[in-house]
Amino acid sequence: MELNIAMNFRRLAVTWMAAAVAASTILAAKDASAQATFITVASTTSTEQSGLFKQLLPDFRKATGIEARVVALGTGQALDMGRRGDADVVFVHDKVAEEKFVADGFGVKRLEVMYNDFIVVGPKADPAGAKGKDILAGLKKIEASKSPFVSRADKSGTHAAELRYWKAAGIEKPQGAWYRETGSGMGPTLNTASAMNAYALTDRGTWLSFKNRGELVIVVEGDQRLFNQYGVMLVNPAKHAHVKKEAGQKFVDWVVSPAGQAAIAAYKIDGEQLFFPNAKP
Repeated sequence: MELNIAMNFRRLAVTWMAAAVAASTILAAKDASAQATFITVASTTSTEQSGLFKQLLPDFRKATGIEARVVALGTGQALDMGRRGDADVVFVHDKVAEEKFVADGFGVKRLEVMYNDFIVVGPKADPAGAKGKDILAGLKKIEASKSPFVSRADKSGTHAAELRYWKAAGIEKPQGAWYRETGSGMGPTLNTASAMNAYALTDRGTWLSFKNRGELVIVVEGDQRLFNQYGVMLVNPAKHAHVKKEAGQKFVDWVVSPAGQAAIAAYKIDGEQLFFPNAKP
């Protein structure tokens, strides 16, 4: 009888152990599944601060079941995240830097998604007399008059564009007390410009969503050189094996799909469209 009792205890112990192993396996599978349902998207402050992602991400999650977690940085920093393998997808706006990112093997393929434009905002009184359509003429007048100008100076796509415009205007490197570098995103830079009643280059999307304008108005707009293209890329899993290739590719595919493009076009503030989809079929 004692032998039977001992055998029964052993059988029960084995059953408990098997159940515990099965439970832990199920929990591990659930954890892995939960981790696989989100991706990290390194993007720009302009896409985040304009409010675009509040429009896009719920639609993407509804369509795919995947949560996209956005880290909003300047384009240069977003690309660096991708180089380190700290993001699954990069969604930015500096075509030259994006193409280098792919050429160096860090991105799989660059796809164009949407565009808007840059504008120069400044004091309503326009002390530099910069108002007009020509970005280069406007910058020359701002520099000549030493009117306060606020730069992001953060290696973002907007900062890279600003430096290209200064150079094209014949001004290699703006210098002096009139030229203020914030080293911050678009929103904080516009706040500084508003407080100083200064000029600044911004993307139109962030400007339309920016409320603390003070005396600032649009001074320069409409120049073809102010075109601002956005691109998206999957971070190369051959460089970083932990990149969520399938989930990340679903984001890339969705944002350039008819559904993603329609969601971009639908985002408006006070009836004005902020971004214009232009993905190639």
